[in-house]
Amino acid sequence: MTVIDANRMHEIEARYPEYFHRSFRQRFGGLMIVIATLLYGLYAVWFFDLPKLFAEAHWERVGIYLSQWVSYDVQPEFRIQDDGSIAVRYPRFSPLGDNPHPDWVVDNPDGSITIAVSGAGLAVTVSKSETIVTAHGVSVPVDVSSGAPKVVGPVPAWMTVYDDNVLADLGFAGDVSISVDRVKIRKRFLGWANFVFDTQSSFFDKPVGEVISLIVSGPRIKPDQSNLSLAFDDIWNNSEWQHGDVWTKLFQTIVMAFLGTLLGALAAFPLAFMAARNITPNRLLNQILKRFFDFLRSVDMLIWALFLTRAFGPGPLAGSGAIFLTETGTLGKLYSEGLENIDNKPREGIQSTGAQTVLVHRYGIMPQIVPVIVSQTLYQWESNVRGATIIGAVGAGGIGLKLWEAMRTNANWENVAYMVILILIVVFLFDAASNALRHRLMGSRTH
Repeated sequence: MTVIDANRMHEIEARYPEYFHRSFRQRFGGLMIVIATLLYGLYAVWFFDLPKLFAEAHWERVGIYLSQWVSYDVQPEFRIQDDGSIAVRYPRFSPLGDNPHPDWVVDNPDGSITIAVSGAGLAVTVSKSETIVTAHGVSVPVDVSSGAPKVVGPVPAWMTVYDDNVLADLGFAGDVSISVDRVKIRKRFLGWANFVFDTQSSFFDKPVGEVISLIVSGPRIKPDQSNLSLAFDDIWNNSEWQHGDVWTKLFQTIVMAFLGTLLGALAAFPLAFMAARNITPNRLLNQILKRFFDFLRSVDMLIWALFLTRAFGPGPLAGSGAIFLTETGTLGKLYSEGLENIDNKPREGIQSTGAQTVLVHRYGIMPQIVPVIVSQTLYQWESNVRGATIIGAVGAGGIGLKLWEAMRTNANWENVAYMVILILIVVFLFDAASNALRHRLMGSRTH
């Protein structure tokens, strides 16, 4: 065991003072950061009033919207006539078509109608004097023979009684609204209704095998058009899903992102050489251009889109212009910083040979800066595909505007899901293509 005397200890302390005489910041810096973070979190909770926000939030709408993303509903209405008969009506734009006869609506011999709401154990029977709702293992009769609907017996938790109607909430299966003279039913189905052919198509409601047979070898439905062309037209012009318009707007978004990024890169490239201190030794010009880049970046792309839609009107031109202005500032800053961090030795070596300035830039600077330019430009390009969707919502065109229109109706959430999935697929493909192109151009592909 080695014993260190006092002199040896003082010598070690003098040699390594950073370990024996640590400052207050070194000793308590980590603890102060943790305390500051906790205090900021408490301040944020108070400032945004998070307890009240969470307590008053409509959490039930989350489940409703998510269910509407992956399902559709049919809303038949059963009206009780004066003679005791029951008339069945469907909305004008029912997903079942103009003359629906679903097998889940059954006419009974006694004149009543039974509707299988969803699966076994869930049903509604409508008659002249009462409506019987069977759900959750119990059958609840509702008397409609008097002036107001009245639940016979105890009222279950999933049923709400109002002055002029009774509402039965059947969960994902739908709901039933019962009044004296009519019963409205909302029956929910999984899937997207009429995604391929709408109710106006000649191929609507036909089995897949029959559709394929008609397209391949069947007689022409329209004498002046082949069945294949007719099927494509019906899909492309589907009035419910609007595939043609959605895909056209999606292509507009991609073009906006590409054009805006390309123009921004072309404008930023020469400006970056003039903004870099080691390339252009003019401090005034350097500062003017760098502040110009800061100005273009400080105004968000969404704000530029609002300005340009006012100037040029709604459309993809405003979107491309907004991306161009933002990318000129962003890429200009990134390019100029990359230029300022290059190794000057190759440049000085080429200058010593008496080469022209263009050749000095070409062989002394470009080989070092190309990886930065390629990497940052491709990243901004794939990022702008997402950004173009957002600015489209303020009138800059593209699928963002169509997505916003679908959300504003608060009823076409399956169409919203369709467009969101398309956007996700496009972003994923562009991300993969950008990575592959980046590796190929920079020569770093892994095997």
